[in-house]
Amino acid sequence: MDHIESRIRAFIHDTFQVPEQLPAAESLLESGVIDSIGVLTLVTWLEQEFGFLVEDDEVLPENLDSVANLVAYVGAKLDAAAAAG
Repeated sequence: MDHIESRIRAFIHDTFQVPEQLPAAESLLESGVIDSIGVLTLVTWLEQEFGFLVEDDEVLPENLDSVANLVAYVGAKLDAAAAAG
């Protein structure tokens, strides 16, 4: 999971205005790091970077609103794809 987190953090830092030390549990929306357009940018990147489809009903804060949530979501999607295999 560390490699997933480092890729997510690198993308967020390269794409958005982010504090140097971004706590993993901090809300990206509430802290102003991303807005609704940023969510779309993030979803597009996730699909391209990790090779899975983000379903409309998965675009939820519990999946996308913090680094920790993103790592868990990506890990679960990759695990499900591997199991379906």
